[in-house]
Amino acid sequence: MKLLYFAWLRARIGCAEEEIDLPPEVKDVAGLLDRLRSRGSGYAEALRDLSVVRVAVNQNYVGLGHPVREGDEVAIFPPVTGG
Repeated sequence: MKLLYFAWLRARIGCAEEEIDLPPEVKDVAGLLDRLRSRGSGYAEALRDLSVVRVAVNQNYVGLGHPVREGDEVAIFPPVTGG
């Protein structure tokens, strides 16, 4: 699975992207974010408040219950505003 981090999430986690093997017990976005939080203080801080985090799976915005699987591209970023 390819993970992409944007904006202040990238700064707190310490990388822009990474490849991980999806653990078999992780079935959805919520489970993935929980797993990532357990990887260290940078992840825990970045993903502490999920109300300020958005997720896209394979370039489509999704909710926490959306399924994930090996081979997905998951982007994690703060809410986007435009003008």
